[in-house]
Amino acid sequence: MSRRFLELLGVAAVLIAAVLLLKLARAPVGAAAQAQRATAGTTTKPGPAPTTPWGEPDLQGIWTRDSDEPLQRPARYAGKEFLTDEERAALDNQVSAIVGREAAESRRRRGTEQDVGGAYNSQIFTSHLRAGRRTSMIVDPPDGRIPPLTPEEQKRTAELRDYTLALLQATEVCKNKLPACAAGKYGPPSPRRAETPPHYLMNAVVGSAGGVISRSDGPEDRGHSERCMNAALPDFGGFRRIVQSRGQVSIFYDVGQGQGWERIIPITTAPHLPANVRLWWGDSRGRWEGKTLVIDVTNFSPKSNFQGAHENLHLVERWIRVDSDTLQYTVTIEDPTVWTKPWTATHELKRQSDEANRIYSEPRCHEGNYGMVALLSGARTAERAFAERRGPDPATLCLGGCGGFAAGFADEGADANPVR
Repeated sequence: MSRRFLELLGVAAVLIAAVLLLKLARAPVGAAAQAQRATAGTTTKPGPAPTTPWGEPDLQGIWTRDSDEPLQRPARYAGKEFLTDEERAALDNQVSAIVGREAAESRRRRGTEQDVGGAYNSQIFTSHLRAGRRTSMIVDPPDGRIPPLTPEEQKRTAELRDYTLALLQATEVCKNKLPACAAGKYGPPSPRRAETPPHYLMNAVVGSAGGVISRSDGPEDRGHSERCMNAALPDFGGFRRIVQSRGQVSIFYDVGQGQGWERIIPITTAPHLPANVRLWWGDSRGRWEGKTLVIDVTNFSPKSNFQGAHENLHLVERWIRVDSDTLQYTVTIEDPTVWTKPWTATHELKRQSDEANRIYSEPRCHEGNYGMVALLSGARTAERAFAERRGPDPATLCLGGCGGFAAGFADEGADANPVR
């Protein structure tokens, strides 16, 4: 190796070292760096809403809520649309106090079904946002409440509630008179455990009483969530990544536990699919009205589910880029077989760092649904053990939603979620 070449290598090494040192000298470190980033994030005024190179409003980015606003307005805020800053601060302090301790009496009784159920859903696994300005996402009707159910839906809900309460009646949920057994009774196992459900089961928890399908005769008993089918439209939580191109908008919804899903919205005047073609998240057709992306969604599957609405669900969504950091989502929801009139909800989403909030869209719920095999085989094992007098009657066991310490809050009382 020549002396000249070695000299060049030495010069290059010195230059590289100098550049690195310069970058390190300019870069804040440790707590100072975090404080600088936090200050920049809170004092920088959002810029104007951008547009795409082809002139449309630019909705692209990773978006999520940064505050907690209930879908429906709690009774204590009747007639009040917005909270003051003082009221929001008081709510934040109250929530912090509740989730910082094991408040529910049932959570303190170690070894109970409620203890086990609460341990999975406790504050360890749940993020809590600051209180939002609105007392409800619903803005129409003005009372902030979902409209009354139709007589048809009331009948259907009552049938499911009665069925689920029958399946629960021999469990500790009814014995201890927990909220999931409201209007139910404690007694011996019901013969209705052998019946086919009166309607297709969308979720393990259904009906106004919050009844639980406490059975594992087949996958359908476990509901959409445990079958990795829980994602629904409209979606009011989680993260969404929006990507645009000419004539098309793509949204990936990251709704947690690997149940994310991709939605493609064509910008077109073409009609919806024929009525006999039904899709899990419906058929979307987008159009621009000024700076607003309007999406009309129909053709849902009979097995889709949003608040009890299925194949007759009709949505009109409106997406508006308010500024560089804010995206407003408004949706009008209609199903004449479920609600007596349409209703509208709205909330704001804040843009997240593309680098710090990467979304990995691999579907991984149950690692390929292997968990369902274990649920069903475990149920058969419990039945055999009971038949051989080696275990309790499965009818006396609650399998989910057993009145636990959900999301860090008690089911009811002073330690229930104050934002709800």
